[in-house]
Amino acid sequence: MNRTFGPPPSPAEFEAIARTAFARLPAEFAAHLGDLVMSVEEFADEETLAAMGIEDPFELTGLFEGIGLTEQSIADSGQMPNRVRLFRQPILDEWIADGHDLEHLIAHVVVHEIGHHFGLSDEDMHALEDAAD
Repeated sequence: MNRTFGPPPSPAEFEAIARTAFARLPAEFAAHLGDLVMSVEEFADEETLAAMGIEDPFELTGLFEGIGLTEQSIADSGQMPNRVRLFRQPILDEWIADGHDLEHLIAHVVVHEIGHHFGLSDEDMHALEDAAD
């Protein structure tokens, strides 16, 4: 479904879009996700924003929490699983401001945060995006 205009999806619909994007990852990447957890929240909590030095909660659309695959070691056993958090209201705000297809925007945030799971930095991902354009 192409959502470039219209009412925003409900929280349940938004999560379904995000889970569909997650499920569409190529098999060679999906095979390495392990027990990665994805959650959808309205906004990042105050503690998260403060830890990241972000004052405006609309500035954070997603967050990877955990240890990237390239940094993991045997000493990390017993850690919580890696997690991708998506923040619904900031993503919807960006969707409204930019007019992009919502499913594409959500998939972009999902892929970006999963990129951190694979050990890619923001700079690495921006370079890959620029090369693909």
